[in-house]
Amino acid sequence: MSFGTSRFADLDGVTLHYREAGAGDDVVVLVHGIPQTSHEWRHVVPRLAERYRVIAPDLRGLGDSSRPATGYDKKTLAEDVRALVQGHLGVERFFLVGHDWGGPVAFALAAHHPEAVRRLAILDVVIPGDGADFSQGGRRWHHAFFRTLDLPEALCHGREDLVVGWLFDHYGHRPNAIPPEDQREYFRTYTTFGAFRAMLGFYRALPVDAEDNRAILARNGKLTMPVLALGGGESFGRGMECIESLRRVAEDVRGGVVPECGHWIPEEQPERLCDALLRFFGEAGEAPPPDRLPA
Repeated sequence: MSFGTSRFADLDGVTLHYREAGAGDDVVVLVHGIPQTSHEWRHVVPRLAERYRVIAPDLRGLGDSSRPATGYDKKTLAEDVRALVQGHLGVERFFLVGHDWGGPVAFALAAHHPEAVRRLAILDVVIPGDGADFSQGGRRWHHAFFRTLDLPEALCHGREDLVVGWLFDHYGHRPNAIPPEDQREYFRTYTTFGAFRAMLGFYRALPVDAEDNRAILARNGKLTMPVLALGGGESFGRGMECIESLRRVAEDVRGGVVPECGHWIPEEQPERLCDALLRFFGEAGEAPPPDRLPA
């Protein structure tokens, strides 16, 4: 499926691949999670692009972006996104959406550069350093495994598609939440040289992320821009954990649970997500068309 125009930006120390669609002064930036890429927004971009200019990057190390040896703490990843959107594309202020690990990246960008983020949406993830257990007491077992030094590389080499496929098959509301053709697109990039190592770097930076977030919150206080927090209501969806986490780190939070949905909100319930985003963004200016609002 084609959505948006595929482009590349050479930034300081990294080359980011990104997709761009739509037009206008109002800009939405979509930040993907793991084990996904900008491809996860394929159902979301066309609808948002009817009203907004939409930018969806592949994060450092993932998708078709380059894979530096370092820089997988979320503050650095957030600076990559800011360098792309503000520095390369010249967009000073924008709406920002992050799913899974894209959520902590989006939070870091909003916390360190609040003047840039008009409104923030966080999908099915909690914020490291918020005072709660990021890994749900071990229920998200792969967090500890991926943070273990050397062992995941040794056990998963040549089997990366099995690991990624297992997550897709078990973390959605239904085992077929991510269709085979879309899983193959994710396998294409996660099985390339260096991608799995980069993915592990996201998890191994968790202690640094938590400390960075505690420090910025202690220095500047909670986020003040409006925040939308949505968690999947089934399977490994975070449910109310998402909004509870964001309320610990932001002042103006609304949201709740997406029904009939596990962890993969943009792919399991794209229409419900688009309805929620259009209404949320529309509160900042002209409201979205009435026929697009949820009943």
